[in-house]
Amino acid sequence: MIFRQYGAFFQSVELNFDSKALNEVGFRRNHQMSIGVDGFGSEYKLVETHEIVAEAEGDVQDQTEQQLLDKIEGAVAVLVSDLGEGEVLVIENEQGRDYPKTKQQTSNVIVDGENRLHFFYTVAPPLRIGRYRLVSE
Repeated sequence: MIFRQYGAFFQSVELNFDSKALNEVGFRRNHQMSIGVDGFGSEYKLVETHEIVAEAEGDVQDQTEQQLLDKIEGAVAVLVSDLGEGEVLVIENEQGRDYPKTKQQTSNVIVDGENRLHFFYTVAPPLRIGRYRLVSE
């Protein structure tokens, strides 16, 4: 399960990565679980933090950006599948401070004697995800 902090609560979220959205790297609350910040801090401890970066390049802007987002989503899916009993993931990036955004670089290339655009996408800053384990009493 993936959590993200919203105010005084950690709430469960689903991935919402969409190249057509204003915030391409997005999360949507699914209302499956909610834990107060104080309760979460006393019930879970940080095991490790992962920084997810990716890059993609291609000739079609939207497809290239979506390829980048698919790579990030795949990396998150691997983290979810590797979770052990009593473990959860927490999105560590904060909105307005260090939230990951896609970055585009465009260059002109010549293909068959014609000028074409070539797109290169990265994400910065990296998506930071912490793996937390339930504290055994």
